[in-house]
Amino acid sequence: MQPLDAKDRQLLALLQQDAAIPAEALGEQVGLSVTSVQRRIKRLVSTRVIARQASVLSPEKLGYPVRCIVSVELEVESPEVLDQFRARIDGEPRIQQSYYVTGASDFVLIVLARDMDDYEALTQRLFFGNRHVRHFTTSVVMKACKVGLDVPTAQT
Repeated sequence: MQPLDAKDRQLLALLQQDAAIPAEALGEQVGLSVTSVQRRIKRLVSTRVIARQASVLSPEKLGYPVRCIVSVELEVESPEVLDQFRARIDGEPRIQQSYYVTGASDFVLIVLARDMDDYEALTQRLFFGNRHVRHFTTSVVMKACKVGLDVPTAQT
């Protein structure tokens, strides 16, 4: 993969804020032709610098006003148990993010729910119903202060 230059980084910063911005507008902002912008974006996608393009939806507007941060400790950390747990988590659409971590917990999850009854039902199914889950703790988000997946694009 060729190294990213300043124009690539400018494009990435702009696309990270709005992936639907037209190539013409991108070109004007970074000083490139439309063709050059399109070629660079195609390369950034094919080399997986741009991992994916998506729309950011409002959980509240779609009926999921409760957000929880859940730490999960497994009974054992064997490859089979980890794979089973990951598959179960990957199959649950209300788990927005999942991190396999070091420390007291094995996983940290970001979970959406309609209300606390809905969250309890989810925990019954995913955690209480799983003999490999030793313990889990939940922190209910009172207010989201910063939410995003932005990656710094400036080279330092």
